Amino acid sequence: MALFKRSDTSAKGFDWKGLLWLFLFFWYFSGITQLLIQLTGTSGFAGFRQAFVMSAIWLAPMLLFPKQTRLMAAVIGVVLWACSMASLGYFFIYQQEFSQSVIFIMFESNVSEAGEYMTQYFAWWMVPAFLAHTLFAWFLWTRLRPVYLPRGQALVAAFAIVLAVVGYPLIKQTLRTDSFAAGFEKFETRIEPAVPWQMAVAYHRYLDTLAGMQDMLDSASKIPPLHNLKDAMANQPATLVLVIGESTNRQRMSLYGYPRQTTPELDKLKDQLTVFNNVITPRPYTIEALQQVLTFADEENPELYLTTPSLVSMMKQAGYKTFWITNQQTMTKRNTMLTTFSQQADEQVYLNNNRNQNAAQYDGDVIEPFNKALADAAPRKLIVVHLLGTHMSYQYRYPSSFDKFQDRQGVPPGVRDDQLPTYNSYDNAVLYNDFVVSSLIKDYAKSDPNGFLLYLSDHGEDVFDSVGHSTLGRNESKPTAPMYTIPFMAWASPKWRESHDWSFAGDVERPYSSSHLIHTWADLAGLSFDELDHSKSVVSDSFKARPLMIGNPYERQQRPLIDFSLIKPKPHPEKTEVVQN
Repeated sequence: MALFKRSDTSAKGFDWKGLLWLFLFFWYFSGITQLLIQLTGTSGFAGFRQAFVMSAIWLAPMLLFPKQTRLMAAVIGVVLWACSMASLGYFFIYQQEFSQSVIFIMFESNVSEAGEYMTQYFAWWMVPAFLAHTLFAWFLWTRLRPVYLPRGQALVAAFAIVLAVVGYPLIKQTLRTDSFAAGFEKFETRIEPAVPWQMAVAYHRYLDTLAGMQDMLDSASKIPPLHNLKDAMANQPATLVLVIGESTNRQRMSLYGYPRQTTPELDKLKDQLTVFNNVITPRPYTIEALQQVLTFADEENPELYLTTPSLVSMMKQAGYKTFWITNQQTMTKRNTMLTTFSQQADEQVYLNNNRNQNAAQYDGDVIEPFNKALADAAPRKLIVVHLLGTHMSYQYRYPSSFDKFQDRQGVPPGVRDDQLPTYNSYDNAVLYNDFVVSSLIKDYAKSDPNGFLLYLSDHGEDVFDSVGHSTLGRNESKPTAPMYTIPFMAWASPKWRESHDWSFAGDVERPYSSSHLIHTWADLAGLSFDELDHSKSVVSDSFKARPLMIGNPYERQQRPLIDFSLIKPKPHPEKTEVVQN
């Protein structure tokens, strides 16, 4: 008895229903996770669309070899099912999409740590969920049947599918980037939401990024230590905290005079804070900014990050146990430098393993590991907390309970109606950032530390703030003040104030660039060494005011560095442009 009844395409036409069942079967393994991502608002629609398109590739062998439909579908389906179980399980536990960062964390964790994660996050409902996922896949497989075409038409159809799904986008990206390697990288991003490419791309990018990071770590390990380092706090217990924000423009904080109450918790702490009012970042992009912020590099000496110790290495040399807690993406090609900085610390906590930057990932997640680090038995600790802050897309930076600003109250009249939702969502992101930063300060204070906490943002963001209300994001070639004006503030414990001069009222208006942070940090921490330049410390009596220079220091031949004091608002509105790091 024949298992399948051959379709008579000449009499009945093409078996579209059979083709639809085939597509649904292959799409299901990628689609279920992408559907959950959509329903939960975790990320945008791009991943869903890309997974939908990529699932069509499996139709090609089905059309070429229809007699083996069930067998081929079963073999391919088992692979897709296994990958989808991993992807779905990861989403169940972390509400994040699987990425190369997950593989990095897996390889960085030992078996014991993996067991702890499973125990902590595993829930009973996951078992029936996995079972239902498997049974529905089996049900779809039972509905499959061969879809016959004349041999010539089958070859043409299969070729057209491969060309549309793989060939055309790969060629298009290659032509756009003028490089096959760059085009292939863009193509990988396109296919990544679909299994099993999700695992394959993640592993390939993990290996590629790991190699780059290892080269940087090897180079960093060869950098000589600071000369004649002395610590005024040597052998005394101390806990110092550096909180690095993201994309937060101080002009949108009520702490700095913004009319909307976007920082109510920091406002309450204002009397306990030293708030610096005239600090800018040298670059409007995270990596480029932090290369200077966390090292001795600056706009005049941009290469020093390659040859001098980082802030983390400096504190380790001073005898501090170092922690790095980050809610930034971990293992991406763009973030290799950040991960290299983090790997210089003694302990790391990576919280954001999303494939897509535009995904719901809340900074509140840093609070628990931060408190765990505070409780560590080491007498001298440096804790670096790197937030995702108010990074675009802003609606993913805060939970619904912080969706406070929804109308025009407090909004400049030049902001258009179509810009208003984005303008408001940025203020809501600043509001949630206020909750996180103030929570870190309060929890730090509760630990009764001997030390200080310093918070600054890596760069700002122009969200329809500058004249014309037309600019969104950051663009170094068309700088505006909101891209560079950043919050910069410090809180010191009573114990620290008793033994240190913490009277900086006369310093808070000094013009200062965060590119010189390492000098201020060393000054505050009581460190001295030959490389320390007190004239670059905003709290030093030897401070020297300098032009606040911004711009790409490697393009001096094409464009001089810009004196920040000369930046003037554009007199006419420009076309809105979105620039992300």
